[in-house]
Amino acid sequence: MGNDTFNSFTLQMEGVKVTEVSVYPIFFFFFLSYIIIILANIGIIVLVVIDRSLHQPMYLLFCNLPVNDILGNSLLVPRLLIDMLKPPSERLISYYECVGQAFTSHMFGTAAHTVLMIMAFDRYVAICNPLRYSAIMTNRMVMKLTVSAWGVALVLVGILLGLTVRLNRCRTLITNPYCDNASLFKLSCESVFINNVYGLTFTVVLLSSSIGSMVLTYTKITVVCLMSKNKSLNGKALKTCSTHLFVYLIMFFSGMVCIILHRFPHHSDYRKLAAILFHIIPGGLNPIIYGVQSKEIRKFLSQLFQSKKVLPSF
Repeated sequence: MGNDTFNSFTLQMEGVKVTEVSVYPIFFFFFLSYIIIILANIGIIVLVVIDRSLHQPMYLLFCNLPVNDILGNSLLVPRLLIDMLKPPSERLISYYECVGQAFTSHMFGTAAHTVLMIMAFDRYVAICNPLRYSAIMTNRMVMKLTVSAWGVALVLVGILLGLTVRLNRCRTLITNPYCDNASLFKLSCESVFINNVYGLTFTVVLLSSSIGSMVLTYTKITVVCLMSKNKSLNGKALKTCSTHLFVYLIMFFSGMVCIILHRFPHHSDYRKLAAILFHIIPGGLNPIIYGVQSKEIRKFLSQLFQSKKVLPSF
């Protein structure tokens, strides 16, 4: 084993395998998707900030999703686009940048789950305990929930990557379009038993917590709606909850496809595509879904465009 391979600080990224004919169409598709994701998510954040009617716990908590989508895609997609235009032998990345990419990738997925969990709690309080909603969901509570969502994700992902960076490396090829924890610990020739155990525990705990919170909150919400004869309340509950649930299902199934395909090495090309779409699909759909479903956001946009139409022309 050569010294240049053992614990090398320069790694090679396998990236996405595309033909010369399809490289530019695929590049522009991902580039356009990235631009739409960034503009749409920034637009949602700006709307919530400047419109005082949107300064509600539901929208303040939702702002965590656009922030997560912007960070997760900005630190991964540009590098992916650059690598697509390079020959495979020139797709090099430093070990520290690779660890940073892996951290960002796992924070993106983990924070998406934890943020949607606190949003489910907000919907539960709003529908099942409406009279005490304003007393419970104060600005202080919104801040506590936000810090908890990001703090839990930070601790879980920090331990995950900490167990990986302790390993010595004897390989240099990252068999993925971007760095993640599995790609990093596969570079080691040491035992990765602890990494596999923690990774499995991490996944089970996160998915069990998010699925459990969704099932529990939506079961109670359903019971309240069935017992209530208020059609207006039931309609509003159905509208807001269906939006939240739809966003959760998109994120959940995108992530599950990536996890499942990791177990089938012979489908590596499909796994790579799924890993990229895991970032692009939720990031692009979240602001559209919430923007279309939210009466407040639609009202603000309609007022904005109407004000532009009545401006005098010179």
